[in-house]
Amino acid sequence: MALSEEECSTAKASSSSPSSSSATASSQGVNYLAKCVLRGSVVLQVAYGHIRYPSSFDIVFGKETSIELVIIGEDGITTSVCEQTVFGTIKDLAILPWSEKFCAPNPQMRGKDLLIVISDSGKLSFLAFCNEMHRFFPVAHVQLSDPGNSRLQLGRMLAVDSTGCFIATSAYEDRLALFSLSVSAGDDIIDKRIFYPPENEGGGSSTRSSQRTIILGTIWSMCFVSKDSVQTNKEHNPVLAIVLNRKGNALNELVLLGWNIMEHAVYVLSQYLEAGPLAHSIVEVPHSCGYAFLFRVGDALLMDLRDPQNPRCVYRTSLDFSAHTPEEHLGFEVCTAHDFDDDGLFNVAACALLQLSDYDPMCIDGDSSTGKSTCKHVCSFSWEPRSDRCPRMIFCLDTGEFFMIEISFDSDVPKVNISDCLYRSQPCKSILWVDGGFLAAIVEMGDGMVLRVENERLLYTSPIQNIAPILDMSIVDYHGEKRDQMFACCGVAPEGSLRIIRNGISVEKLLRTLPIYQGISGTWTVRMEVTNPYHSFLVLSFVEETRVLSVGLSFTDVTDSVGFQPDVCTLACGLVGDGQLVQIHRNAIRLCLPTKAAHSEGIPLSSPVCTTWSPDNANISLGAVGQNLIVVSTSNPYFLFILGVRSLSAYNYEIYELQQLRLQYELSCISIPQKHFEMRHLSSVLNPVDVTSKAVLPVGIAMDTTFVIGTHRPSVEILSVTPQGLRVLATGTISLTNTMETTISGCIPQDVRLVLVDQFYILSGLRNGMLLRFEWPSALATSSSELDRHGSSSPFPGRAESYLLNTVTASLFGSETCAGNMSEQDDLPITLQLIATRRIGITPVFLVPLSDSLDADIIALSDRPWLLHTARHSLSYTSISFQPSTHATPVCSVECPKGILFVAENSLHLVEMVHSKRLNVQKFHLGGTPRMVLYHGESKLLIVMRTELSNDTCSSDICCVDPLSGSVMTSFKLELGETGKCMELVRAGNEQVLVVGTSLSPGPAVMPSGEAESTKGRLIVLCIEHVQNSDSGSMTFSSMAGSSSQRNSPFRETVGHATEQLSTSSICSSPDDTSCDGIKLEETEAWQLRLAYTTTWPGMVLAICPYLDRYFLASAGNAFYVCTFPSDNPQRVRRFAIARTRFMITSLTAHFTRIAVGDCRDGILFYSYNEDTKKLEQAYCDPSQRLVADCVLTDVDTAVVSDRKGSIAVLSCSDRLEDNASPERNLTLTCAYYMGEIAMSIRKGSFIYKLPADDILNSAECLNASVDPSHSAIMASTLLGSIMIFVPISREEHELLEAVQARLIVHPLTAPVLGNHHNEYRSRENLVGVPKMLDGDMLAQFLELTSMQQEAVLSFPIVSPDTHKLSSKPPSPIPVNKVVQLLERVHYALN
Repeated sequence: MALSEEECSTAKASSSSPSSSSATASSQGVNYLAKCVLRGSVVLQVAYGHIRYPSSFDIVFGKETSIELVIIGEDGITTSVCEQTVFGTIKDLAILPWSEKFCAPNPQMRGKDLLIVISDSGKLSFLAFCNEMHRFFPVAHVQLSDPGNSRLQLGRMLAVDSTGCFIATSAYEDRLALFSLSVSAGDDIIDKRIFYPPENEGGGSSTRSSQRTIILGTIWSMCFVSKDSVQTNKEHNPVLAIVLNRKGNALNELVLLGWNIMEHAVYVLSQYLEAGPLAHSIVEVPHSCGYAFLFRVGDALLMDLRDPQNPRCVYRTSLDFSAHTPEEHLGFEVCTAHDFDDDGLFNVAACALLQLSDYDPMCIDGDSSTGKSTCKHVCSFSWEPRSDRCPRMIFCLDTGEFFMIEISFDSDVPKVNISDCLYRSQPCKSILWVDGGFLAAIVEMGDGMVLRVENERLLYTSPIQNIAPILDMSIVDYHGEKRDQMFACCGVAPEGSLRIIRNGISVEKLLRTLPIYQGISGTWTVRMEVTNPYHSFLVLSFVEETRVLSVGLSFTDVTDSVGFQPDVCTLACGLVGDGQLVQIHRNAIRLCLPTKAAHSEGIPLSSPVCTTWSPDNANISLGAVGQNLIVVSTSNPYFLFILGVRSLSAYNYEIYELQQLRLQYELSCISIPQKHFEMRHLSSVLNPVDVTSKAVLPVGIAMDTTFVIGTHRPSVEILSVTPQGLRVLATGTISLTNTMETTISGCIPQDVRLVLVDQFYILSGLRNGMLLRFEWPSALATSSSELDRHGSSSPFPGRAESYLLNTVTASLFGSETCAGNMSEQDDLPITLQLIATRRIGITPVFLVPLSDSLDADIIALSDRPWLLHTARHSLSYTSISFQPSTHATPVCSVECPKGILFVAENSLHLVEMVHSKRLNVQKFHLGGTPRMVLYHGESKLLIVMRTELSNDTCSSDICCVDPLSGSVMTSFKLELGETGKCMELVRAGNEQVLVVGTSLSPGPAVMPSGEAESTKGRLIVLCIEHVQNSDSGSMTFSSMAGSSSQRNSPFRETVGHATEQLSTSSICSSPDDTSCDGIKLEETEAWQLRLAYTTTWPGMVLAICPYLDRYFLASAGNAFYVCTFPSDNPQRVRRFAIARTRFMITSLTAHFTRIAVGDCRDGILFYSYNEDTKKLEQAYCDPSQRLVADCVLTDVDTAVVSDRKGSIAVLSCSDRLEDNASPERNLTLTCAYYMGEIAMSIRKGSFIYKLPADDILNSAECLNASVDPSHSAIMASTLLGSIMIFVPISREEHELLEAVQARLIVHPLTAPVLGNHHNEYRSRENLVGVPKMLDGDMLAQFLELTSMQQEAVLSFPIVSPDTHKLSSKPPSPIPVNKVVQLLERVHYALN
């Protein structure tokens, strides 16, 4: 969304570059780390193919600065598989389908499609998805042009031949290039290439000069025209159809180009220009061998291009289906363009489709009806996948209507059938018809949707959230939680909405109990039978008590019917066999057969049947239950008991001892993997390969007799029960050191889990808050043929693969001492490889799998809950948007198949983690376009300014919104034709009032020169008043009556449901809503907005801000005023001082006495106000021209400013005194960062978790502990829907991370995936020599690597000329631990 280089060239040319910028910046000591905490949600391109596996159906979303891989499940819900920052700007992308004709550079790529991307790097990039690293990697780059966004550079649009043999790319104007793919297995994926015109290529002079001007003009659309499929590749000279607008012509023409590969020349085969509407798109009909649709404004033409030298129209239909029936047209008609009646229509259509026009960024409320055509046109379309005989297309018109076209080729003349309107919504930018009968519809400035294609109809299934554009935001710790949340104005009319954005994975709160559950020591859910899909019982263990609850609509106490001993603390429990539940407590193991009173599958007796087993002269300290296996241990002495269960008679079972042995070390945890593999809910779509049956088991692993232990040695060990004895299969010793090379204490395993995703590995949570991952050494050094076939290795060739596969060369541990005296073989035990370590808190880490499957994701409980992604490389985890919890267990029932029970603050919380939600965002639809949002603390209401309302009495208003329900409580309507522009809460004595600025004039606020237009505006003062005893504003939450068993449940029957007056977004959908407690909430107090003062000013009032607690600042045109309320009376406003700038003022902000003014040309200006003389004086000025979007002062000397070219910069005062300094260009540009996205709103604040672990994490050795964004961080929201945070760090931390970043940007595993030069990209639109902020997204990749890969990155040689200072002398070694600890703190704070 940033402007092109050409549009910015004027400003850049006139900007000077102070030579002292860099030196001054370093002396100032201001350093920032920039991190994207929420990637953009606007989808600009879509593609569909077999990306992860030959059998997977994957969707790729191109989001300008990132790529997202998603799938649509059988339930029609879009689930994100991965999202990756590309460190560049995507211009177009497409799928290169796999073809048997071509040899893949790597066997792992066989059968998998490639992703082709063109970007501002100037390269054509071929990407493959690596399942092990869980991200895209480049296979090859082809240089097209210089980096940048010039209209004349190749790389604006892509077209791929349906057979995957040819690729075409074009510039906006005049130029294109054609490529053929190599059939050999060499490194070069491109066989032949040709550029048109041939001046771009030295060997292209054979093309006739008379034809070089044939395609001069703007290329609107292009596609390949397929030939007969029986032709071989060598016989096939590709034909490319393009829609071309020649300069000066009102109509577009269809041009067919042919590439003669043997002659290495491109020829114009024919041209087709028909009088009539404006043509804008050409799309090939699949499997038709020469047919294509030419879409025009108002109609669509089916073109027969089988003879490319004689194109003809064989079918024509109007797109106004209500007024005109389709008719066939078999004639051949080519004529010159006639006089086009509506030049305005052409100009508007050209600007809209190509986005080439200059625009006024201040005209946010322009007249949208100018040049609007009444003719309909196709804005998006998609073909049915794998429809060979009768291709079907669904297309969307600019009116939001969906239709289907079916083409039949049974006769010589194609037959076209057009359906009635299938669905009506907002116009869609892109639609994608995918397997399974779903249609993904993407709306540019609102939520998209997934539609089900069913019986010639489209049925709404689920939303595809899109919060772009974010026009304003307010950061508030609304509920008094330990983290902030953001209220954001998102979307435009009619899809405008208010969004509550939180960090982490979203959860939906379902039930919560009263805080009466003190002393819970454990929670488990148990099935009645091994193959049951749902849990039957919930077991709660207390210090001296155990309760068993039935799982269902109500949680009823069935302890007596199950048979568990109620007066003991349960250490572990589980299902040992169908209908056989086991309870392990300190004194004994108890086997129980529940009755039918507890479960319908129970025994038909009046009381449960129980039997026990106890160790001799010892107490049980730990235990675990698996299928047909029970493992317990004792302490002092250290014994391990392996037990089984056998049947003696009906309902009579015995627990017997299989093995017993004495241990050298006390055990700290035991885990038994389940024998029954139930793949997790999303496995079929996220990981279609059945890894549990295909993956090769390590030596000795047998799932029915294997378990994992953690010891006080400390170590983790894998053991297997055999007839010959207990064997140690593998052991991993835990010996961790800090940056001072001293041993880290508390490394005792608290929990351990065996995981199987493509390969086996061990996860262990330690008592000191650390998380470890162990793997078998051979898992990385070599790969079996079975794993190779399923893509566990890297799918890309060349140097990156060697780094991925060869980073583990030797064992980390020399000792192979076992935990017990057990039988051994010569090749056992294997020493496990410690792959990665992470600190996620300071309290012990508990691991809770979401299901019994070995590939299930795992909840890691420490200071706060995290979700571990088991399918990821190394250790990857994301915070869960829930409060710190001591225990958790999955709860799967018919009513709640994905439930999780958390224990927090002595209450039980039943929640559902919404994996399908791609964003942790709650939506309140408001209508219109929400422009600004403020939080009023006294009323606890949000104040929202709306424009573009569909209201007869007003088009703009100020409304108060309840943040719980989204209900509009009250509103103040502006005058008809008046548009709200800005507002701010200002103090008038002891009262807080709302000051509003408006525009009374239609049209733009600023001239193209940057000067203010001659307009008028209004300054309005509104009082926010409390209204007593208003029934209309109350909200009552009720609880449904339940049965006696429900009333005995520890849970409320329901959280509560709002009365009908509330919006459809219920209170309980809020992920962090602490008011959802199932009781009647306090009635909401009523508030109203009362007009106190209004006056008309000469100019649009675009900016307002409070100043020194007794004044406020307001701008009108290019002037701003210091105003106050005389005698603290909000009914009067007095202007004390005025100052004028040269250009239109766009922002005002103040910090103590400092005033920062931003305009649309001179950038940031610092002013001071003299209260004695009542005069404003300019003290400092921006050193470069800047079109300011927003600004915030971090202190009296430092401003952080965003501009409308995609950059953010930090400006500060010099050390000189203001009295002696000239106010011309005397601000210092301390550091800058090119985001590639326009940030319209920046604020102080962060998504910070304030927990006890912060003290420990911030006191890491040799670090300055300055990563505390809660006080000085800056957050920015962009038009693409991204949320960025800028964190100040110390100089020492900056130097350390800068050295790491210098290696990451060139290392094959972490370099920009689209081939961008990272330093050049992040320096765009900024003066030469200005220091850059650190790229937190680049640095975050370091944590995704294994320990060996991290070592390889830090030892990687730097040869980039931009970093020659780092490599001028032998660099000092960078300690991995120090880097990991610092990045962990950033990840912990921001994730």
